[in-house]
Amino acid sequence: MEIKKLLEEVVTKGASDIFIVAGSPCAIKIDGRISKYSDERLTPHDTERMIRDIYEIANNAGIEEFMRSGDDDFSFSIPNVGRFRVNAYRQRNSCAAVLRVVSFQLPDPEVMHIPKVITDLANQKKGMVLVTGPAGSGKSTTLACIIDQINRNRNTHIITIEDPIEYLHSHDKSIVSQREVYHDTHDYVSALRAALREAPEVILVGEMRDYETISAVITLAETGHLVFSTLHTIGAAKTIDRIIDIFPQHKQAQVRTQLSGVLNAVITQTLLPHASGIGRVAAVEIMRANDAVRNLIRDNKGHQINSVIQTGKKEGMISLNHALANLVREGKITLDTAKKCASDISEFKQYLQ
Repeated sequence: MEIKKLLEEVVTKGASDIFIVAGSPCAIKIDGRISKYSDERLTPHDTERMIRDIYEIANNAGIEEFMRSGDDDFSFSIPNVGRFRVNAYRQRNSCAAVLRVVSFQLPDPEVMHIPKVITDLANQKKGMVLVTGPAGSGKSTTLACIIDQINRNRNTHIITIEDPIEYLHSHDKSIVSQREVYHDTHDYVSALRAALREAPEVILVGEMRDYETISAVITLAETGHLVFSTLHTIGAAKTIDRIIDIFPQHKQAQVRTQLSGVLNAVITQTLLPHASGIGRVAAVEIMRANDAVRNLIRDNKGHQINSVIQTGKKEGMISLNHALANLVREGKITLDTAKKCASDISEFKQYLQ
């Protein structure tokens, strides 16, 4: 199977992901559903050859290091075709890979149906904004929209630290420095420490994976920077708990105070199948950190944050259950889909009335 032809064809089909695994046919994901690209099962020889070809197309000299380590992440572009984010790995003593298709064109918030209250977060001057949700829920796309808004409207320096870089930003009113972990910098923490000497006002951190990264992000937000990042959590309350719990117990009271002072918003999103069976639609929960939320974080009462979200409509807040009910009423998702995603069925049914 010729890899470049494969990539061209799957982009034309509108696929979001490509799966290359020995023992299975090559598969692609379209609108959240995985289907066979061909009927021929790939052998370990096939997958190794395809992955070596990917490294060659990407002009990436790291194939032998991958063969030794068994894991690698990188991205590359093919002119007039698309951009691809690659996770190469070994399984059952054979090579495998998943490729995510990333559009050359930056996403349009209106086309993506991203609420204005989210893109307006580009107007924040300092603090922390988190976009959360499961893998493949569009977190990177939402953040790319916000960064693009800043780039087109503000005269500033933006630094993105990603693993790997997904969307490419051209310099507009802002200067945009995009750093890829393991290629342009050793790791997230090293890049975040260096950022203090690079005069940014806005910093995007691709993912807050560990204690050191989360600690560095909070420090940057405290020092007057506007920091955006992601977590694989569902809901504002769970996101805040996840951040606090990663710290040693003797530091948690201090971190609650720090977080209450810098957190601006938590956006939680998940992609659901459209009721028509074609495409997907995002269900979005929005929490803005008002005085009530800050007090709850500081006082270790995060479980009460959902109540604040439910009553915070005038401040642009909306709960996931409320968002799901709206999507059902608008005919964008089915009732069955909404029920499976709802965090509280009783609350969801109340919003449907």
